[in-house]
Amino acid sequence: MHKVPLGESLRVIGRGTVNWFSRRPLVVSFEVTNSCTCWCKHCDHGGPKDNSQNLKPADYRRYMDALKPAVVQVSGGEPLVRRDVVDIVRSIKNQSSGLPYTILVSNWSLMTEDRYLALREAGIDQFSVSLDFPDERHDDFRRHPGLYGHLSRLVPRLAVLGHDDIVLNTCITADNVGEINAVADRARQWGVNINYSAYSPRRTGCQDYFLNTPEQLGVLRSEMERLKRRMPQPWIISTPATLDATERYFESKGTPGCKAGLRWLVVTADGVMQPCSMQFERFRLGEQQRMIDEFSAHNTCDQCYVSIRSMLDKSFPRLVSEYVGGFFSFKPRQEELPAAAEPAESYSAASRQ
Repeated sequence: MHKVPLGESLRVIGRGTVNWFSRRPLVVSFEVTNSCTCWCKHCDHGGPKDNSQNLKPADYRRYMDALKPAVVQVSGGEPLVRRDVVDIVRSIKNQSSGLPYTILVSNWSLMTEDRYLALREAGIDQFSVSLDFPDERHDDFRRHPGLYGHLSRLVPRLAVLGHDDIVLNTCITADNVGEINAVADRARQWGVNINYSAYSPRRTGCQDYFLNTPEQLGVLRSEMERLKRRMPQPWIISTPATLDATERYFESKGTPGCKAGLRWLVVTADGVMQPCSMQFERFRLGEQQRMIDEFSAHNTCDQCYVSIRSMLDKSFPRLVSEYVGGFFSFKPRQEELPAAAEPAESYSAASRQ
């Protein structure tokens, strides 16, 4: 993953440090629409929704002025459903300071080269692209025929532009636990990065995609150990500590100590603040302290280890040591290519034996 330029790095680190100690969120996730182009098996969104109450692009500036996050996720639903998503990004991004570090979380079904370039120009620093399988099984899981083919053509074509800002995000489920390394191979083949998240049954109430059996946990341990042996590689974004914590989450069937509402929060499409996308206590802009007092201080939920939590649910020294030198650095990353990956087919075949 490319390094953030020094000046912007210092501003992001400075903003994050101030927010940590002043109890403002480090990350805000703006769910800019509830509509989606997919009907994913592990998600509670899907299909078109009423968008009449969605915030307008200019509205996002009020939230930025009040919350001042160091990092913003632009998500959904599927954010590319919004024809004005470029204007939303411009409203979020301070062009003079480069803040916040801005991530678009998308299934990329509606992505084109022109939209990619326009979003980069507007201020997107990182494109997080969902990929569940390294082949057409992705279409079945997302219930979107042809999606994998679209990704397999578009992602490598944009990767060769050299911006190094595309990150595949794989949510680990019972269905794809044996494909952890195969998806990493696909990322390497396409010339992009990869990050891992973990399925939460809290979102849909369905336990089928959680890792429920000793056999599934054994596959997880084997795949994780194999992945960690390949590190450090600059294109694998998840840290070893995060991978270890993901294993513990599945083995223990939960992870206590969630900091939702304090370290991060969600702003829904209609402008309501929630501690996270799976906690539906609703607060108005200006009420984050009440969110902390009434929810975060008493939160006992342990039912997720999604990507946003895995990156932020750490001590301040751990957060600094893992991410200063990763994305944000005081020196440029040396040019380095990862060692040749084993063919994705070998991992896939092994996982099905």
